[in-house]
Amino acid sequence: METVYIDKHAVLINSCKEGQRSAQYEIYKLYSKAMYNISMRILNHEEEAEDVLQESFLDAFSRIKDFRQESTFGLWLKQIVVNKSINYLRKRKVEFVSTEDIDVVDESTSINDDDTEYKVDQIRKAILELPDGYRVVLSLYLLEGYDHEEISHILKISENTSRTQLLRAKIKLKNILHKKGIVR
Repeated sequence: METVYIDKHAVLINSCKEGQRSAQYEIYKLYSKAMYNISMRILNHEEEAEDVLQESFLDAFSRIKDFRQESTFGLWLKQIVVNKSINYLRKRKVEFVSTEDIDVVDESTSINDDDTEYKVDQIRKAILELPDGYRVVLSLYLLEGYDHEEISHILKISENTSRTQLLRAKIKLKNILHKKGIVR
C-alpha cells in the first residue's frame, strides 16, 4: 500500500488563489502570531504591529496569484511583513547613523556569543529598550536571519552601517542586561 503525502499548505494556498475565504482564514491562523512577532520586534509598538499584520495579509491575499511557490509561503509573507514594518519605521523618521565618518568601535567590547545563556524573556524586554535603529538591525540579523547585504538593501543603508549598528546594538544590549544584573 502506497502512502500519499498531501501538502496541506499547498492545498490551502491553491484554495486562497481561488478566493476561498475559509482557506484565507486558515492561513491567517497558521501565520498571524509569527508575523505579528516579527513586526513587533521591528516596530516595538503594538498598534502599528497589528496594522502591519492586517495590511500584510491583505496585501498577500490580493497578490497571492503572484506567489509561485519558489519559496515557502511563510518566507514570502515574512518579506511582506518586514518591508511593511520598515515602511512604518520610515514614517516615524527613524534615522540610521551613517558610520562613514565615525571611528570604528573596538571589537574587544562586543558581546561573546557563547555567553548567551540568559533568560529569553529578560533579553526580549531588553531588546525592546534599544533605540529603533539598533533594535531593527539586531532583530533583522539575529532573529530574522538576514545578512548585512540584505539588511542594507531593506533599510537603504550601507553594509558598514548595518555592521556597526549591530555591534553597537550588542554593546548597548549588554549594558542594559548588565544594569539589570543579568550579565556581569
